[in-house]
Amino acid sequence: MELYLSSYRLGNEKEKLVEMVGKGNKIAVIGNAMDFVDDKIRSEKVQEGIESLKEIGLDPIEVDLRNYFEKPNDLEKDLSKFNAVFVRGGNVFLLRRAFSQSGFDKWLLNQKNNKDLIYACYSAGGCVLSPTLKGMEIVDDPNLLGSKYKPEIIWEGLGLIDYVFVPHFESNHPESFRVGESVEYYKKNKIPHKTLHDGEVVITET
Repeated sequence: MELYLSSYRLGNEKEKLVEMVGKGNKIAVIGNAMDFVDDKIRSEKVQEGIESLKEIGLDPIEVDLRNYFEKPNDLEKDLSKFNAVFVRGGNVFLLRRAFSQSGFDKWLLNQKNNKDLIYACYSAGGCVLSPTLKGMEIVDDPNLLGSKYKPEIIWEGLGLIDYVFVPHFESNHPESFRVGESVEYYKKNKIPHKTLHDGEVVITET
């Protein structure tokens, strides 16, 4: 699996993303990190991401993981239509719950050696790939819930990268100050991490 990990939105490597996915190709948009806001705001935010992907020539279609809670086989079937996914930012703990309750986490881990799959994301979409979500509670409220969500907090990330992904570092972003506090936590506890300024992108393989 190829990873396109952006700190904020599409980042400064849009041309590379198009090259990875293939112009005109379908890309599944996962917006569940925003499930803690009301439906109208959520729809507007997810649509913003969809429009930005259309602008660079991709064919984005939202896949709402809430429709697949406890239906992992249905999700796997529908995801087979895509060769790329785009996971937007929001609350990483809520996103982790959505991954778990839909089976998206297990599906993604099973795709680790699939060289034809592109996982693109920003912010929480990258954080959730980390080995642990500990330290992220400094920035995101782990108790935020949406409809259909279980309250248990999942502290384990997917471990598809071997460091904690830290977006919005020293950037013009409202979360940047708290991100700095997270970085101090990682340093103090000797947790491998990688900081990204908004605009920066990490492109790698699993």
